[in-house]
Amino acid sequence: MKQPVQTVQAIPSVPIQNKKLTRSEKYNHLKNHIKNNKWLYILTIPGLVYFLVFKYAPMYGIIIAFKDYVPILGINGSEWVGLQNFRDFFINPDFFRIMGNTLILSFLNIVLTFPAPIILALLLNEIRSSIYKKVVQTMVYVPHFLSWTIVVSLTFVLFSINGGAVTELVQHLTGREIDFLADPNWFRPMIILQEIWKGVGWGTIIYLAALSGVDQEQYEAAIMDGAGRFQRVWHITLPAIRSTVVIMLILKVGSILSTGFDQIYLMTNALNRPVADVFDTYVYMMGITQGAYSYSTAVGLFKSVIGIILVLSTNKIANKLGESGLY
Repeated sequence: MKQPVQTVQAIPSVPIQNKKLTRSEKYNHLKNHIKNNKWLYILTIPGLVYFLVFKYAPMYGIIIAFKDYVPILGINGSEWVGLQNFRDFFINPDFFRIMGNTLILSFLNIVLTFPAPIILALLLNEIRSSIYKKVVQTMVYVPHFLSWTIVVSLTFVLFSINGGAVTELVQHLTGREIDFLADPNWFRPMIILQEIWKGVGWGTIIYLAALSGVDQEQYEAAIMDGAGRFQRVWHITLPAIRSTVVIMLILKVGSILSTGFDQIYLMTNALNRPVADVFDTYVYMMGITQGAYSYSTAVGLFKSVIGIILVLSTNKIANKLGESGLY
């Protein structure tokens, strides 16, 4: 006789609720975590001390941006003026000139300087000879270790109107004498060329590290499918470093108003000053040279706040586009 088939009813699952930890349990959990990883926390102490001493402690001086700071009276004894220093800066005719010069240089840096390490990393990644690759890497790394004083000195030697090798060559080929160092039209191209020459090699380190994690089997599969070299770069290499590029771009955008002091200051002279003055040199000139401490602090604080806003905004846009961003 055929046995009837018995059906088994599924027991409804009861959702497991996460137990809410009490304050004492959270404290004990944190205490055990620190105890189990104590050596890792000890290793972070030097870094924390550095940031506390050199980054956070000096931030107390920001308060003078809202005061009419007089050194003999000190920070606490100086008169509180609120946002007056910021108003003075915004209505100053120098504001639009400084802002324009800074934004133009930053835009050129993002458009020309930022892609340079990426392109160089892609080219180096295609080199099959390990010896030749290491030689090229070493050669392009070296300029990074030169100070801006040496870089600018080399620029003066090569582009001087009196016997500069490049100036003499241009004059011989074109019949025109160009003063690269004094002509305002050549100031920005010179700055960008220096940035590329000095920083492109060092910038490739991050991108080459990202490329080292690409599975080589993907390239082999693409070759078997008939993909050319450009197609492999476009569909495999670039997607592999996309997240790294996004993070570096966010950091780059955050420093739009920070074009650097040493390079700009050393390349500035009386003839190219109208296009050379940027926020960093302006803060130095007003604060150190002219003694307007409160005014220069307000300018520096304005630049920092704009940088933070740009970083947060760019990171938010990256997250909405599906990228991880900084956080």
